[in-house]
Amino acid sequence: MAEIISGEDKAWEIIAGLEPEDVCRRTGAVFDDASQTYRLEVFGTMFSLEPRKKEIMNLSPEGEIFLKRLRYFFVLSAVWYMVNATDAGPTGKLVKPSGMPGGDIFFRGTHVLPLEGIARKYAYDREGFGARAAAFGGRTVAYGDIAVEFLPFPKIPVTVILWLADEEWEARADLLFDASSLQHLPIDILWSIAMMSVLIFL
Repeated sequence: MAEIISGEDKAWEIIAGLEPEDVCRRTGAVFDDASQTYRLEVFGTMFSLEPRKKEIMNLSPEGEIFLKRLRYFFVLSAVWYMVNATDAGPTGKLVKPSGMPGGDIFFRGTHVLPLEGIARKYAYDREGFGARAAAFGGRTVAYGDIAVEFLPFPKIPVTVILWLADEEWEARADLLFDASSLQHLPIDILWSIAMMSVLIFL
């Protein structure tokens, strides 16, 4: 936990020294001069980031899940996104995390994504899966039996795919990143984003 805290502090210090115009261009955030805060959309919900206070606040009740249950993954991901995001846009090419450089992290112990939890919970519930995704800004895309694309951060599209259970096959779920993702964030932060993208369903 000490490493997480120091990582947050370092990112906040870097953000405080950056030019807001540059940050907004790279990240898709909006800067408010009066309050000296950034507004950033995360999973369809607006947040306020105040570098001077090293503080993130949700601007609607839907954001509570990220500041409470998913805080461990969310805060570090948000601050490093503000630091590292580049001008690169999405490619439209989807890749499995395991196929990305350093993607073996997704196979180690507690780092394994709990995708089987999605498969179990929504095995026969296409509508429930879609409704839950829509609550976090997910939009339906044409993969599997149902799939949604989230924007955990404006430059980081994540696609979650569900194959429903039938007489022959058990349900299964998968998660894919846009191929541009590593141009914005290191693999360990992408893992945190993937975890959020799965856990919001559970």
